[in-house]
Amino acid sequence: MTTGDLPSHGWTVVLRRQPVRMVEGQPEGGYTDLFEIICCDCGDDPDLDYHDVSPELQRIRGPYPIAAGVAAYKKHVTQHPQTTHATSAETATEVIAR
Repeated sequence: MTTGDLPSHGWTVVLRRQPVRMVEGQPEGGYTDLFEIICCDCGDDPDLDYHDVSPELQRIRGPYPIAAGVAAYKKHVTQHPQTTHATSAETATEVIAR
């Protein structure tokens, strides 16, 4: 994925519940109680495990407790004014679905 590509899921930045680990692009082992920011505009790939991304992307991802994650997400999206980001409802739906 290159910077600026719109992922097939329709967003480029999202706050999601952090999986225990990602294997071949799928969450495995359940989820932690923490959240992470995935920002495709910064070069992140939602199919990669936290440990498989650069230290810079790890700093963006977090992990965060929910309140800190929401604050970090709101701050981060202001850095990408042209970004298609998940709305609060979409983010909540994704979190609940997982």
